[in-house]
Parts: sequence; structure tokens; C-alpha cells
Amino acid sequence: MPFRSLPLLTLAALVACAAPAMAKDPALGDTGFVVFEAWLSPAQEPADESEMPGFAAKAGLANTKPSTPRAQRESRGWGQLRFTRNMGRVEVEVRMTGVDPAEIVMFHIHCGRPGVLGPILVDLGAHGGGHGDHAMDWTKAVKDGVFRKTLTNADIKTLDGLPKGLAPRPPEACPIGSGPPSLVKTVAGMHHIARRGLLYFNLHTKAHTFYGEMRGQIYPAE
Repeated sequence: MPFRSLPLLTLAALVACAAPAMAKDPALGDTGFVVFEAWLSPAQEPADESEMPGFAAKAGLANTKPSTPRAQRESRGWGQLRFTRNMGRVEVEVRMTGVDPAEIVMFHIHCGRPGVLGPILVDLGAHGGGHGDHAMDWTKAVKDGVFRKTLTNADIKTLDGLPKGLAPRPPEACPIGSGPPSLVKTVAGMHHIARRGLLYFNLHTKAHTFYGEMRGQIYPAE
């Protein structure tokens, strides 16, 4: 059949199939992003601090100020994770209201389903890619209600266990895939479980140290 007798849409499809795929600049892997976000609130915490298990105090997780029930707290937040397309880093930004930075004691990215206390994947309060090497000055880290940090593979945290009495049981870290246990150790692995909705932010304060002040499950950005 001569080309001139083909419908225009069919001709366009043939030309598109015949054209070679466009090569992409590898440098774009550092500048393009895959974006996830979370809306943080006390309502996402699995319980109130009054329901804290007995081992929490021995583990150093007891509150140092009186707590407030989840339904009465005014803390709110919005957070974003921006993974570079080559998975070399992830840029974190969290905006919060109703929280005094001087009251923050910890801020983490955990892995776990909604309503479940999961292990820590990233300690956002650690310096220099380490974990617990220095105490974060949150009055300097949170400026005008905004916290920002860039993460690499060095920031991924794996644990051998959790305090006794806190499920899930060891081996404790963030599992990836199925079959024999394999733990998240890279930004790419972090991205993989983020796509499954298995990451969440948890902000801890002096009054809400164990369960947390507010929490936000992380999902692909709309």
C-alpha cells in the first residue's frame, strides 16, 4: 500500500517507531528528581503518651514534660523527599507549625506501615552522615518553621535490635523485597520502599518522646 493512502495517524505511528530512541545526558541523573511527600499530624501517631509501655523509661524514651492527647495538639507539618534519578542523594524538606524547635528532641524517618512503630531508617538529627555523634541544635536546624537536609547512603541507618518489648523483633532494620531478609542500605533501597508507602516521618518532642509529637506517612507526591 503506498504511503499516501495511509491515514495520517498511522503514518505518524510508523515514523515514531522507526525513529531511534533519544540518548539522554547522564548528568540529568543528578538534576532530575522523583518526589514523595507527607502531611504530618498527631492523629497519625498510633497512641497517646499515656499508653507508653513500661520499658520506655528504661530505654531513655520517657517524656520530660507533661504530654497532651493527640486530639488536642495543634502541631502540623508537610514534608517532601526529592530523590535524584540516579539515586545518589535525597533532599529532605519539612515545614512545621505549632512546634517550638527548642522542644524537639529527635526527628526520624522510619520504615513501617501506618499505625505501626517501625525501625529508624534515617536519624535526621545526626551530623556528618553519622548517627548520634552530636546532639542537633534544633533551634538552628529549624528556621522559620522549615527543616532541610540532604541525605546519601552514609545516612542510612541499620539496627541489630530494638528495646525489649517493642515489635517487630530482630533482625531489625528496614527489610526490602521478599525471601531471605535483605536490608535497606542505600538511597535506592529507600526509594524502593517509599514507592510501597512504607516510610514515615516522626517528630519527637520533650512532651511526646516515645510515640512522637506528629507523624506523616510518605507517599508519591500528587
